[in-house]
Amino acid sequence: MNDEFLWVEKYRPKTIEDCVLPADIKQTFFDIKGEIPNMILTGTAGTGKTTIAKALCEMHGCDYILINGSEESGIDVLRTKIKNFASTVSLQGGNKVVILDEADYLNAQSTQPALRGFIEEFHKNCRFIFTCNYKNRLIPPLHSRCTIIDFKIPPSERPRLASVFMARLMMILDNEGVKYNSEVLQELVMKYFPDFRRTINELQRYGVSGSIDVGILSNIADESVAELLGHIKAKRFTDMRKWVAQNVDNDPVKLFRKIYDKLYEVLEPQSIPQAVIIIADYSYKSAFVVDQEVNIVACLTELMMECRWK
Repeated sequence: MNDEFLWVEKYRPKTIEDCVLPADIKQTFFDIKGEIPNMILTGTAGTGKTTIAKALCEMHGCDYILINGSEESGIDVLRTKIKNFASTVSLQGGNKVVILDEADYLNAQSTQPALRGFIEEFHKNCRFIFTCNYKNRLIPPLHSRCTIIDFKIPPSERPRLASVFMARLMMILDNEGVKYNSEVLQELVMKYFPDFRRTINELQRYGVSGSIDVGILSNIADESVAELLGHIKAKRFTDMRKWVAQNVDNDPVKLFRKIYDKLYEVLEPQSIPQAVIIIADYSYKSAFVVDQEVNIVACLTELMMECRWK
């Protein structure tokens, strides 16, 4: 599929200034002078880590390659690609940059230790930028060799950034000739914030009809839960955990209720009583737990392992 057909690529910010980020994080990248350091960019999905890495390389005039760690995790592929790229001199002058996207999916026993060696072997000619959702999945030797920048949005910045992103979405929809209801657009922003990538993808999906109106909200809710149940049924723990991380801002009680309402559709009859007890237990716990994400993932894991799915 042509990247220019995808709104998320067509409207991807090209400069650091255009990125929707907290002021202090943005200033951190403006303050980088001379050579780009080895970096780990960490934070939740869709917050602009890969975009800022590309923009930083463009700002410094660096040659760079992007390697997706979840697709090209084999050490032989990485060794070949990185060595071929890093061992030649940059046509632009200065250092080259390897952007390792979704680096937390790289094998911690084989691939990550090898990357530690690559950082040292090619330090005269090449820099490495790792992007990840979970920095704890990267081994300590990589942490010690990199500057770590956390794309965490403080509560005080959320309203301003949501407003900036809302204006960006309105510009996109105007450019694409899609009519929209401002209140629905605002609700979508708050539902997926700060996952900008997912918000844009959802808008493009529902914008094919030519309008974004109140009718899409219930569709999004139902389809989203159906996607989650599909992950649980197939025992795709990583995908389930990703879904929870992207939707953790939603009311957990409402989520448990939606799953409860779907039980007869997705479970074998003999598993329904057990599922009800599991959901009731974690719904009760949600009023007291410190970390809602961990509580929801624990509930869904128990449903995944203990129930029989149709």
